[in-house]
Amino acid sequence: MMKIAVLGATGQTGQHLVQQALQQGHCVTAVVRNPAKLIVQHDNLKVVEANIFSKDSLKNHFEGHDAVMSCLGFSTSFFSAVTGYTQSMEATVEAMREAKVNRLITMTSWYTEPNSGVESPYFIRFLLLPMIRSVLTNMFQMEQFLQKANDIDWTVVRPPGLRNQPASALEFLTHEGYFVPSSSGAPMSIAVARGDVARFMLSLLNTDAWTKKGVAMSTN
Repeated sequence: MMKIAVLGATGQTGQHLVQQALQQGHCVTAVVRNPAKLIVQHDNLKVVEANIFSKDSLKNHFEGHDAVMSCLGFSTSFFSAVTGYTQSMEATVEAMREAKVNRLITMTSWYTEPNSGVESPYFIRFLLLPMIRSVLTNMFQMEQFLQKANDIDWTVVRPPGLRNQPASALEFLTHEGYFVPSSSGAPMSIAVARGDVARFMLSLLNTDAWTKKGVAMSTN
């Protein structure tokens, strides 16, 4: 049993993460912007309101916890740069340092590195990736920020496209990189259930295998 602080707990993946963590017997502090959006109720769940861009707002909620897990997401923008990933992570890491918590598991996406999508299917490479490039760019900047945070035991989980489905019993496919390659080396073109992303993130609490690494994941 661990004490976990969850950022982005009201999001579609975050809700799966909170419910699965509670089912596994963990104590969860859901750090949210709008508590009314979290409909889960449980004896081991504490819902707190905080500003995810403020270290001072976060640090009290992190104290005494074993890990911070983030499923934060920010909308794509065609007219200005997306900055939410880096700004929230800078505040999170500073708050973790002050609260003396050093395990962090966060979620980004396949293809955050600008050249990693060149072998992806035509639709993804020429239609989807340009549409979400502002988000991927800021995710990549956040990943680079974490690589310099030597005192934090971080893991970046990179899923492909997400389906609004609960967890399955499928086995995980993992690859240290920006996508999971098929036998030919090209990216596998599949989406995963949000519940499986949450299941994978929680599985990392019990292993050091992906500490200070980014791991692309999928299901088989």
